[in-house]
Amino acid sequence: MPSASGEAGRRLLIRGGSVLSMDPHVGDFACADVLVSGRRIEAVGPNIDAGDAAILDARGMIVLPGFVDTHHHQFETALRGFLADGILINDGLPHSAINYHEDILQKFSMVYRPQDVYISELFGSLSQIDAGVTTVMDVSQIHHSPEHSDAAIQALREAGRRAVFGYFEGWGDRAQYPLDARRLKSEHFSSDDQLLTMAMGGEIYMPGHAEAWKIGRELAIPIALHVVGTFGVQAAFDELARSGQFGADNIFIHMTGMSDLAWKAAADAGAHISLSVPIEMTMRHGMPPIQKALDLGMQPSLSSDVECTMTADPFTQMRSAMTLQRAFVNERALSGDSDLPDMVTSRDAIRFATIEGAKGLKLDRKIGSLTPGKDADILLLDASAINVAPLNHVTGAIVTLMERSNVDTVMVAGAIRKWRGEVVGVDVAKLRSELEASRDYLFEASGISRDIFRT
Repeated sequence: MPSASGEAGRRLLIRGGSVLSMDPHVGDFACADVLVSGRRIEAVGPNIDAGDAAILDARGMIVLPGFVDTHHHQFETALRGFLADGILINDGLPHSAINYHEDILQKFSMVYRPQDVYISELFGSLSQIDAGVTTVMDVSQIHHSPEHSDAAIQALREAGRRAVFGYFEGWGDRAQYPLDARRLKSEHFSSDDQLLTMAMGGEIYMPGHAEAWKIGRELAIPIALHVVGTFGVQAAFDELARSGQFGADNIFIHMTGMSDLAWKAAADAGAHISLSVPIEMTMRHGMPPIQKALDLGMQPSLSSDVECTMTADPFTQMRSAMTLQRAFVNERALSGDSDLPDMVTSRDAIRFATIEGAKGLKLDRKIGSLTPGKDADILLLDASAINVAPLNHVTGAIVTLMERSNVDTVMVAGAIRKWRGEVVGVDVAKLRSELEASRDYLFEASGISRDIFRT
């Protein structure tokens, strides 16, 4: 592995890969190079003469920008898979005996200590680096005290990945949300020229959300919120729409079950839509509104949401979004409808997972494409692997054939975080042991039985 990657003056030449830039002005190349200088991309194109730059051999690889996950509750990493068969809330209908609201939020989350927040945040971050996700908005609804908040930020920083710290609610006597946002912004996010930035949680199902929105706009940071019909927020959301409260700083997550009035207001305001397609389908959020967004000219991003229910790898998100939208269009075609929308392509799915996510998080000036001058958040995906070879279609191979085992090398701001299939500088066994100890505590303290074969 080349030494000193990401450091000022260090030049690395990624040579001979199939380059998918996601920038129409740069273009794509069947075989080309990407020159990285320090933390930034210096040049993209064939046969770059980079002098004494260290060479990264990318033959047989696809080179593209890192994936962006615009909504991930990383504090739940210790609870992976627990809610695989559950739904969002107890709505009184069949299948809701195990549900996210009661089991995860009202039982498990209430007993989290700062050290539980830390290990789940760190392990979840490293796992996503392994999967090629170089940027996340971490929706950490676990701010029971300032120490819980600081533990989440410490873990995000130590992971060495780009992250937007989503400051959402907490519970208990020591919870300081939303007022502690000012301290957090001042202490941890005073500069925009760092890997960590901040967003404000502004859930409209929470009392006092107007104050959270006010503080978010005072701090000039994005305001993110879950917008789900089953939460009973449609009337409140419509009122915000009517009163002109939506803005380009809003990130609306899910957007299921909302009125045409609110959708139009969101589109007109330039708000961003983050979709978690597999979760929305399996947890009874409502049908993922992919086509609704596209019909209004809104380009969504993709997000993994909760690993207590579904994997946080980006290939699952891309495949799900593409196949569901195409299923809707195909069904209309088979029913005799000839007035059909465009079908989402594999390139569209990658666009949702890269540059559209960067735009949604207000980071597209830095990341989301292989553009000279931007930070070098770069992936090398192995297209010579047994599940992909021979390479016949770059975007199709990524979306329809690949998974995390194809993520060979990951760079964040020029620094190599995964090299030839292994996350760099991490004692996974030690961290896994700490995560398992946290898991054991959470089950015991919450009074939930850990029956790994429950039905």
